[in-house]
Amino acid sequence: MADFPLARYTHIRLPEDVARLEMLGLFNAAKQKIHDLLKHELPEVMVKRLQYELVRIDRLLKDYSVSEKEAIETLEKEFPGITEEKIKEWINRGLLDFIFVEGEKRFYRQFLSNLLFLCKDDETCLAKKRSIESREDRVKSRDALKNHVLEIIDSGAEGFVSPRTVRVRLKVTLKPNAVPPGETVRCWLPFPRVGDQQTSVKLLSCHPKNYVLAPPDHPQRTIYFEQEMPKDKPLEFWVEFEYTVHAFFKRIDPAKVEPYDETSEVYKRYTREEPPHIVFTPYLKELAYSIVGDEKNPYLKARKIYDWLTRNLTYTYVSEYCTYESIPEFVARNLRGDCGFQALLFITLCRIVGVPARWQSGWYANPIEKGPGPHDWAQFYIEPYGWLFADLSFGRRWRELDKRVHEFYFGNIDNFRTVFNIDIMSQFEPPKKFLRSDPVDNQRGELEWSQGNIYFDEFKTEMIYI
Repeated sequence: MADFPLARYTHIRLPEDVARLEMLGLFNAAKQKIHDLLKHELPEVMVKRLQYELVRIDRLLKDYSVSEKEAIETLEKEFPGITEEKIKEWINRGLLDFIFVEGEKRFYRQFLSNLLFLCKDDETCLAKKRSIESREDRVKSRDALKNHVLEIIDSGAEGFVSPRTVRVRLKVTLKPNAVPPGETVRCWLPFPRVGDQQTSVKLLSCHPKNYVLAPPDHPQRTIYFEQEMPKDKPLEFWVEFEYTVHAFFKRIDPAKVEPYDETSEVYKRYTREEPPHIVFTPYLKELAYSIVGDEKNPYLKARKIYDWLTRNLTYTYVSEYCTYESIPEFVARNLRGDCGFQALLFITLCRIVGVPARWQSGWYANPIEKGPGPHDWAQFYIEPYGWLFADLSFGRRWRELDKRVHEFYFGNIDNFRTVFNIDIMSQFEPPKKFLRSDPVDNQRGELEWSQGNIYFDEFKTEMIYI
């Protein structure tokens, strides 16, 4: 099975019979219906969509794994004295993420965090949120970022500025007996790209010692290993690397923005659709044009999109990206999503109105914290300035905290980053044979063996500064 063909068809609508069974939580019946349909003579596109749905259902149920009893126990622990009526109120308002699975409620594994994100007018939630946000580590981390951004703005320097050298150790640990002993496990760990805001990338050490390093400018750069699975023991892959990353700051004069050369490779490549996620659906086109109105200036078009998204979206955690049919559609219809979801909606809306835009992702690497964590953002292209940046989730967050920082994240970027990916759904080098755990990009590592992919629940990823 090749890596991406199945994942590229999630935007194709499922047969209504299958979709209805899933909505009712009858996933076993849905899978049986899919198997029945696959016995018919179907177009290849529908065959691939149905085959992927069998995988997607299994992955979705891993995210919605918390029983109602466990969810209530968690809520009672986090909110001492909480009443049954309050929990019912949160459920009725759609603040607790759950689905029905074979007649029983199954809650999303991060339902508690999403409750705090979504519940903006309930004192029980707000008190809990204030307690978390006032923790010393949160305050120090937030202040470090704010001070860094304001220092860049006030310095007067423009372009790639404020270089920072970072050393990181990334380790993936596969559970004992995840695959039979003696089987070869193939591993792709993300590795820093060279280019844009990132330079001077060095491999310091790794395990195992034999590896294949993808080219410095690969759109999803990795370091590749192979290792045999031991018996009754975990299997580790790790890499230590160093890189220098720059912040970027540029004052843009909208009056100096020039028209695009629509025959250029940049314009053609980054204004096109890329199914399944960057798709110009009727609703997204209506939304894009309603936001930009009669604006003709590309920079101001992108600014209107940034302002609308950071004003209207709510940050929430999401299930694994592989479980969504069309991410921008989900965000636009539900007005919620994590950093990558918000970035993909920005990219799609920009492309619809003729502004080249692309993905960038890797880690958010705040030096105050013990180690980095996955993060996604976007870039958009403006003549004659080139590629600019847009961090939608940071812009939304800082809109409430500090207007200058909110303004900064339209066009600019801090140096608290690690860049692995500048595209979505790119094949690795060397290629992966089986469907990835995350077909969109790679921030935590990907594993497989001779019989298939090894999903996220079978291994742990750790990132620490060294």
